[in-house]
Amino acid sequence: MAGFDVEAEEFADIKVLRYNIPGWDELTDKQHELLYYLYEAALSGRDIIYDQKSKYGLTVRKAIENIYGTYSGNKSSEEWKKFEEYCGRFWFSNGYFHHYGNEKFIPECTYEYFVDIAQKSDPNGFPLNEGETIGNFLARMEPIMFDINFEPKCVNQDSKADNVAESSNNFYEGVTQKEADAFYAKFPSTGNQPSWGLNTKLMKDENGQVIEKVWKSGGMYGAAIDKIIYWLEKASTVAENEKQKKHIDLLVKYYKSGDLKDFDDYSIAWVEDTESSIDFINGFIEVYLDAVGRKGSFESVVNVKDVETSKRIATISDNAQWFEDNSPLIEAHKKKNVKGINAKVINAVVESGDAAPSTPIGINLPNADWIRKNHGSKSVNLGNIVDAYDNIKKKSGFGAEFENRKEIREREEKYGALGSKLHTDMHECIGHASGQINEGVETPDKTLKTYASCLEEARADLVALYYITDQKLVDIGVMPSIEVGKAEFDSYIRNGMMTQLVRLKLGDNIEEAHMRNRQLNAAWVYEKGKADNVIEWYKEEGKTYIKINDYNKLRTLFGELLREIQRIKSEGDYAAGKALVENYGVKVNQVLHKEVLERYKKLNSKPYSGFIQPRLVAKMSDDKVKSVKVEYPKSFFEQMLEYGKKYSFLPVMN
Repeated sequence: MAGFDVEAEEFADIKVLRYNIPGWDELTDKQHELLYYLYEAALSGRDIIYDQKSKYGLTVRKAIENIYGTYSGNKSSEEWKKFEEYCGRFWFSNGYFHHYGNEKFIPECTYEYFVDIAQKSDPNGFPLNEGETIGNFLARMEPIMFDINFEPKCVNQDSKADNVAESSNNFYEGVTQKEADAFYAKFPSTGNQPSWGLNTKLMKDENGQVIEKVWKSGGMYGAAIDKIIYWLEKASTVAENEKQKKHIDLLVKYYKSGDLKDFDDYSIAWVEDTESSIDFINGFIEVYLDAVGRKGSFESVVNVKDVETSKRIATISDNAQWFEDNSPLIEAHKKKNVKGINAKVINAVVESGDAAPSTPIGINLPNADWIRKNHGSKSVNLGNIVDAYDNIKKKSGFGAEFENRKEIREREEKYGALGSKLHTDMHECIGHASGQINEGVETPDKTLKTYASCLEEARADLVALYYITDQKLVDIGVMPSIEVGKAEFDSYIRNGMMTQLVRLKLGDNIEEAHMRNRQLNAAWVYEKGKADNVIEWYKEEGKTYIKINDYNKLRTLFGELLREIQRIKSEGDYAAGKALVENYGVKVNQVLHKEVLERYKKLNSKPYSGFIQPRLVAKMSDDKVKSVKVEYPKSFFEQMLEYGKKYSFLPVMN
């Protein structure tokens, strides 16, 4: 990444970065062509995530795109800057809910100013209903855009709420949590069953009966899915091998049928393709945007294997059975035969949907436990994304502000990046793939319900934490010293107990699954280790810090919590799972939170980062791709307008 300018733009609480694609020039023309088709398939589904987050998402997006792109008035005023910031936040979050916290945000400019600039923009660019005037349209937009209490939260995880009816996403309409649970209770959920509800919207028909609206060709989101199919069918013609062609064709079959059994067939074929250099995910995958963990958000990540750096994660994967056998789990909860975990470091080529602009740094799929158990899984670490993050992390001053011990900072400077990468490797490769559910126990979405995602992330983190100070990692050559693991312990405890609070507004509880998981793990081991002073809070010069006094005992505590969370998952113990999350993962120490926010503000840094995507440009001849080049745009705002013009396939209401 030397010589490549990672930093691009800043607005609100966001820093926008760029990533490059190492090794592009070493790929063949045929590989470039395949990547181009997969790139287009990824971006063709972009509309879907906006509609999934809110049924008004595409209406608002098209309105602000029209104003931002066609208004020719004064763009140096404070009110315009406020509108521009709203546009940036909206595009970054794929809608008007914060991309991490899920709470609604509204423009800081006035509604009157919004009306003024809208009336001075292209009148033909607004998504008006038939016979609707611009004035009526703008009046309709006022509560949607400017009322903080209209659709206040995309995902409502409050234990006292109706988590279906009180979430503002577009996965359910007119149904309660009780009705949704009753609908899905009729589906079989033990054995090798599909992930029922993954690719549908739940609603009521004209007779008041609960029905599913399937996301497929000819169904809901069909216009965008047809474009995805078009590009996937082209990709199939230039697949690297027969296994890759098979899973591409099965994905097309699934998109055409909407049948989740076809999705399982695709997932199994995808897992079995361990030979291809180029890989991708495209579909309705993760369920974090559904408070009850059923509905999959659209996402796509297209990538190329980084052969050299993959050696580290592949070595971990090769020892998966050793890690399972030596884990602190109850014997009945261990897998006796860990099926192939294909692990690698990849370089992203493009990301879209729920994977962009804010991106994961590691992925482990498929999510179905029975497929993992019987067929294996794929784990990846997104190498070029991690490198971009590391590039800016060194400049932030964050570490020095929240860690005042020189020797700890020096250790993190030396080993912190590797410790973080190993944690991600272990979390994705060993963590998600470990353990098994007891025979006859239903899937976690039914047993653990709204707590399933948080507990699964906590479990995977704990696997990584338990092993990251193990001599085994030194012996197999993936880290030089146990000091790497200690550096990760320091970072994890500090983040889980303290520094991740910069992502919350003062007074808020934690709702995002990954944040809950980190605080749960850190707060639990702190409490259980109090008698031995394993972890200690202290103050110097009026500032609060936290330190680890006994790394060995801390590892033991991580193991004990891992054992318990795996038991909860294996046995489907909802009450115990709820108690863990609610007691340790949700509530925030408000005095500490206020202090952390005040200290962080002085750093003049941004708590969130995401990415502008590379642009693939094909040179055509007689409707055939002759060559493909990569461009690296510098403006996030211009890319959003470009995408809006090129990849808008859905009507505003679906």
